[in-house]
This record gives sequence, structure tokens and C-alpha cells, in this order.
Amino acid sequence: MKRITLMVLTALLAFATLAPAQDAPRDQPSAKAQERIVKEVRHELLMLPYFRVFDFIAFKVDGDNVILLGQVVNPVNKSDAENAVKHIEGVEHVDNQIEILPPSGMDDRLRLRLFHDIYGYPALQRYALGVQKPIRIIVKNGHVTLEGVVDSDGDKNLAGIRANGVPGTFSVTNNLQVVKP
Repeated sequence: MKRITLMVLTALLAFATLAPAQDAPRDQPSAKAQERIVKEVRHELLMLPYFRVFDFIAFKVDGDNVILLGQVVNPVNKSDAENAVKHIEGVEHVDNQIEILPPSGMDDRLRLRLFHDIYGYPALQRYALGVQKPIRIIVKNGHVTLEGVVDSDGDKNLAGIRANGVPGTFSVTNNLQVVKP
């Protein structure tokens, strides 16, 4: 009887020491939960009412933390993005690192010229379709950054060339990603 009691106690002790190790992964969302959070964050950001082609918002999901990155023209987009994301189930903390671009009449005029020269060019007009434009045009003090996605290296290069040709552009950083349709 003592031997059976000793074996039961040993088994219970072994189980008790394993239980915390089994609970540890539950603190971090599962891969499926993480995938759901990513999908919901993307959806919420795309639904922001004042999110335009001149704004770029990216994000990283690390467990139950979301890090917001990018640049926006309208300050309300920064706070709206944080508010939209922090209400998603499974998100515990939002680190909002979105930069608000400084107001500038020169930059505003440059944005419009860039939009017309890139999206108005016949070879790139297909990217103008739809509400959310895939080529994001970020202008800060005359310096241009192209963000987003295109279908080919040729389109990426063409967008960069078109941006470089706009008067008033000091520099162009082409961060466009090529994604095969």
C-alpha cells in the first residue's frame, strides 16, 4: 500500500511540475490566433475613414502586442489607427510609432503632382483602380518615399522614374515591393 501511495504521490508531483510548462504557451497566442489578429489589424487599418494614398501605415504583431509604424499627413489617422487596433480581441498593447508628417504647402503641391504623374501615366493607370491605391506616396520636406506593392520590377522602376521627374522632388526612395498577382 505504501508503495502505491508513493507511486501516486510521485506521479502527482511530476504532473504538478509539468503543468506550468504546459500553461506557458497559452500566454502567447497560437499561430491561428496570431493570424486572425494580423488579418483583423489589416482590415481595421484599411477601413480608416481618412486613410489616403499619401499615408502609409505598417504594423507588426508580436504575440498580443501590435506595433504601428509609418507616416500620415492627417494627425487623426494616427489616433484612429491606435483606437481601431486596441479593440481587437487578443490585442493587449498597442505601440503607436506612426509619424505625423509636418504640414507644408510645398509638400501638398508635390503630392498632387506626384499622384498625377504616377497614376496618370498609361502604364501605371491600372494601379489607380479601387479605393485603396497600392502605391503610397509619402512626402516629407520635398523627399519622396514610395511604399506599397506593384506587379513587376518594371512597374517599380517606372514609378520611381516618374517620381524622380517631378519638379520640386529632392530625392526619391523606392520601397515598392514586387508581388506577383
